[in-house]
Amino acid sequence: MFADNARVFIKSGKGGDGHVSFRRELFVAAGGPDGGDGGRGGDIIFQVEKGLNTLGDFRHTRKYVAEPGDNGGKKNCHGKDGKDLIIRVPEGTIIKDELSGKVIADMSNNNLREVILKGGRGGKGNMNFATPTMQVPKFAQPGKDAQELWVILELKVIADVGLVGFPNVGKSTLLSRVTNARPKIANYHFTTLNPNLGVVDLDGFGFVIADIPGLIEGASQGTGLGHEFLKHIERTKVLIHMVDVASTEGRDPITDINTINGELEAYNPDLMKRPQVIAANKIDAIFEGDENPVDKLKAEFEPKGIKVFPISAVSGKGLNELLYYVKELLDGLDNTPIIFEKEFFPKDLLDNRNEPFSVEKVDETTYYVGGPRIEKMLGYTNLDDEKGFNFFQKFLKEKGIIDKLKELGIQEGDTVKVGTELEFDYYE
Repeated sequence: MFADNARVFIKSGKGGDGHVSFRRELFVAAGGPDGGDGGRGGDIIFQVEKGLNTLGDFRHTRKYVAEPGDNGGKKNCHGKDGKDLIIRVPEGTIIKDELSGKVIADMSNNNLREVILKGGRGGKGNMNFATPTMQVPKFAQPGKDAQELWVILELKVIADVGLVGFPNVGKSTLLSRVTNARPKIANYHFTTLNPNLGVVDLDGFGFVIADIPGLIEGASQGTGLGHEFLKHIERTKVLIHMVDVASTEGRDPITDINTINGELEAYNPDLMKRPQVIAANKIDAIFEGDENPVDKLKAEFEPKGIKVFPISAVSGKGLNELLYYVKELLDGLDNTPIIFEKEFFPKDLLDNRNEPFSVEKVDETTYYVGGPRIEKMLGYTNLDDEKGFNFFQKFLKEKGIIDKLKELGIQEGDTVKVGTELEFDYYE
């Protein structure tokens, strides 16, 4: 089953504890310390699997935990390292922190393998703490804690060209005719339930085209299937609007294009900066004698720089002209792949849990909370989102910051300033 979204829990392995022991040998009255170090915990690693094209496996398994390191042993025995856990995903998968919504990694282009969570470091055994003044250390270092996160996986297909349009305008027919794709085709709405990809080969020049299903009015708000599939347009560099120019179902092609452009802009305004071309399909169904709807399309959109090509996806008429024009557009664009930049660094956030913070009373009704750890939390948390704000409040409670505010005499309705960005009224 095709799936392009998943929510999973990931946790690296805890480091093994260092061991406390002493040599016990015949004729050795007082052997020195010989407690070994703990093993390193396993990492959580995401890796691209080239043959994979869906996140469907994550619907059955939602928890991924790497092996912990073994504890150290006597006779200087080092604990065994925990095995790394490799999680295989399709190319084009975005890994996001669930609470902040920020990108941890984009598994595409050359980034085919990335360590997302590091395993805990093994603790040192007591043999490491012997000194001339402390020859019998009776303590060892515990292993470092594991790291854990809830993450969202989003698959954004990798294609040069996005084929968009209302249901039943002939996108799947076009894709099957000009590429090696074999999508299922039937004459009813929402036939295509997942993005179909195909490779167009023009005299040795190839580009990937994706049929993006489910776009209707309200798609950017989740109506129909649009919200599920709009994400797949984000990597494309050129958009082909496909319309039923003959209005065989009573739809107005000009209105359809303007509606879809409105949905694209509402979802991501950057999409409107990409070159567009219009494929005016079903020209073989236009009745002679009527005003030519292709001319109306050209009059509306070509002055805006959007070229219109009359085609028939069924017969193949006009397809070469359309495809070679798309090739020209791609030739004139930067061929650097569209990559989603890293915004969230789990190591920085999770490895600095004990950084200092300060809680101060500014005046009778105002309190200040600050420090490096607080500033990092603000940077990683989406405070405009209710879930993100609740997460931040939980952090304040867990770190004892709320208790400290109470000790300083905070009352309901007083103002709390957090770092340089956040200010809120305090209520129990």
